[in-house]
Amino acid sequence: MIGTVCHSIEIENFRNIGSASVAFGEGVNLLHGDNAQGKTNLLEAVYFTALGKSFRPVKEAELIRFGEESAHLVNRFHDSVRAQSLSFRIFSGRGKRVVEQNGMKIGRMSEMVGAFRVVLFCPEHLSLIQGGPELRRNYLNVALSQLRPLYLQSLQRYNKVLKERNALLKRAPEDMATFKATEPMWSAQLAHEAAAITMHRARYVRQINDHVRACFADMMAKYEGGDELPELIYQPTLGSGRQETQEPALFSDVSRLEERYLELLSTRHDREIGAGATLWGIHKDDIRITLNGRPARLYASQGQQRSLALAMKLAEGWVSAYESAGDMPVFLFDDVLSELDIHRRDYLVQEMKGRQVIMTACDPAAADFGGAVNLIHVDGGRYTRREV
Repeated sequence: MIGTVCHSIEIENFRNIGSASVAFGEGVNLLHGDNAQGKTNLLEAVYFTALGKSFRPVKEAELIRFGEESAHLVNRFHDSVRAQSLSFRIFSGRGKRVVEQNGMKIGRMSEMVGAFRVVLFCPEHLSLIQGGPELRRNYLNVALSQLRPLYLQSLQRYNKVLKERNALLKRAPEDMATFKATEPMWSAQLAHEAAAITMHRARYVRQINDHVRACFADMMAKYEGGDELPELIYQPTLGSGRQETQEPALFSDVSRLEERYLELLSTRHDREIGAGATLWGIHKDDIRITLNGRPARLYASQGQQRSLALAMKLAEGWVSAYESAGDMPVFLFDDVLSELDIHRRDYLVQEMKGRQVIMTACDPAAADFGGAVNLIHVDGGRYTRREV
């Protein structure tokens, strides 16, 4: 079942890593060592080569080792077809990044995102159910950006237009003439991109729903009262907040979606000018997650919420493989096994068989995956590998 495999990553001046070349095996790779030695930094470097950004809220220049002018990452991997490489050089100050795929320069990130696919599971994701909508929107954006270049392009255009429209709304009280002259253009562009993004998101949530249900049922079978039925429904901001159940056909009609968004953006200016921000659009959307029809955020136990979050990440991997002719992504686990009880940990271990996993833990005993494991000891940004 092994799909995409990261064979090695070369790192220069990234975070606390001065220079390192780390090789990975096809199965489980465990980065172990004391805290603050560079375990998560290495995982972050692998993730960066997949999406061109960190999974932590930092500015790009902050990824460069203190006192250096640039950082360089080279990921050598193999998908189901061929060996490939991705190279990133990032600069401090105003320097532009240089990105290469197989030795050829890449002009736009949408041209390479998805070449090397990953599923990241970190402690923050345990709050996917309880946390705010931004967490769930980011979950969708990361998953879909790696599967569909058109989605990433639409998302990039949407964010750019949203920034311009928000600036226009903030200036409107002092310059209403400019607002009236240019608002229709920005609203039309925003509605166009929002419709495309909504279609992608709604379809993806329908895809993962069955996988989440199956994973959740398997994990909860060991617990009393483990017969609850989860459901995930994409919930866009289209006025009433209930169209996703009243008008399911709406999500397959991009023209109707665009009309609906444009109507909202064109007729409620007073509220938006008062807020100084765009109040309707995909930047406000959410995934409604329920157990037996009741909001999981309010009624699910902590164990159920963790099972749902884990099921969502595993479903992300299955859909990624389905959309890529069975080519499984690489799974990155940042110190999450210690956050799971024995039953959920055992379930995760079973699910990871036949997939490449790169994970972090303080204790090497966390690598009990019932087979060969590549142990990589981490000490002050240095990496020593051995197989057990």
